[in-house]
Amino acid sequence: MTTQRCHSTAGTSGGRLTVLDPATGEAFAEAPGRQPDELDAVVRRAHDAWRGWRTDRGVRTTALLAAADAVEAAGPRIAPLLTREQGKPLAESFAEIARTAARLRYFAALDPGPRPLRDGRPVRSEIRWRSLGPVAAIVPWNFPLQLASAKFAPALAAGNTVVLKPSPFTPLATLLLGSVIADALPTDVLTIVTGHEPLGARLASHPGIRHVTFTGSIPTGRAVAAGAVASLGRVTLELGGNDAAVLLEDVEVERIADRLFWAAFRNCGQVCMAVKRVYAPARIYADVVEALAQRARSTVVGSGLEPDTELGPVNNMPQLARVERCTAQALADGARAAAGGHRLDRPGYFHAPTILADVPPDSPVVTEEQFGPVLPVLPYRSLDEAVEAANGTRFGLGGSVWGTDLDRAEAVADRLECGTAWINHHAELSLAQPFAGVKESGVGVAGGPWGLYGNLRPFVVHRPEGT
Repeated sequence: MTTQRCHSTAGTSGGRLTVLDPATGEAFAEAPGRQPDELDAVVRRAHDAWRGWRTDRGVRTTALLAAADAVEAAGPRIAPLLTREQGKPLAESFAEIARTAARLRYFAALDPGPRPLRDGRPVRSEIRWRSLGPVAAIVPWNFPLQLASAKFAPALAAGNTVVLKPSPFTPLATLLLGSVIADALPTDVLTIVTGHEPLGARLASHPGIRHVTFTGSIPTGRAVAAGAVASLGRVTLELGGNDAAVLLEDVEVERIADRLFWAAFRNCGQVCMAVKRVYAPARIYADVVEALAQRARSTVVGSGLEPDTELGPVNNMPQLARVERCTAQALADGARAAAGGHRLDRPGYFHAPTILADVPPDSPVVTEEQFGPVLPVLPYRSLDEAVEAANGTRFGLGGSVWGTDLDRAEAVADRLECGTAWINHHAELSLAQPFAGVKESGVGVAGGPWGLYGNLRPFVVHRPEGT
């Protein structure tokens, strides 16, 4: 994801974080600003708590299920705060809270039990699974709760303890989430630390941390990995995407236009696996552009707290500036704004939902992750050309193919160089499936049993047969 997504900092005041409402651009709350030198005590307490937490899976299961119940019950308190600091429509905040509770329940039910090994020798061997220790979880501002739970739910289920650092742009809902589930978990099993850099860098490189799981930019991900090397800690990195949607000749444009539009614009385009580029056959290119532009022009943009809002603001000023730069560069290079193309003239960080046509293929809005409400649509002459363009990026998180012949669409999807490919939809994941990218989109696997085992290490016991 873009650099602005993760390591820009919110304002500070006297060691505290000033939190801005992206719908107004004005400060509305503060959060504690922890200092890096406080982490030694935090990690030490997490290590001490780990000794008890790792021993009894039944206790962990009960605690995580209780935490899920508490999250659901607190949804009406958490959702408005999440919308206020992040900007997304209230319904999407409730959906994020529901996903958080569901993830806790999912991982509570997984059992990494022992497994026998048989290799023909007169030895009885068994793999058992052991937790790692304190885990550092560092999350960005686009899905503060969902991405946090994607990290702490499997880590806690595996018997680890977690020190969680949210983005300084969105600390409040995460802190409230922590207080809501505090009664369900033993002390220091989950600790939330808020603050500005170098807090995250210090946490990632702390010698007491055994696993660092990070979502953010490629440059910051590299720095996180380098920091973790000193203590030989495990690293899981989700570093964003530039997902392409390839439309086939037989696609029914009006039938898929709504799904395709929202696959790109949900959460104001601030989704790592959102559609970031559309490749359409030249014969229907104008129809695709106009269908998407019509939806962009009719989308209700406003504060996420307003009931009619479909698209909220960009979360923060640095990210809005990036979106504006990418859009302006494309227009200067000859692109045409079929819809939008500009920041909205109102308080807050609002950008008109934008569909760009006739975009040069080397424009930054195509080659990089714009991470905002801007979508370039590019024509292609041959399917091989479209697949080559879709794969011609340093990213490899997701991709999709759209058409009526599902067998053909699946054959094209199989050619995409990414971790997940969808047919006639995009950016939909179940809790049971792995989530991982290729190329520079990340290292390691989240989701499903893979996410649980990523927080465990194998321990093998050998015993002679017959004893």
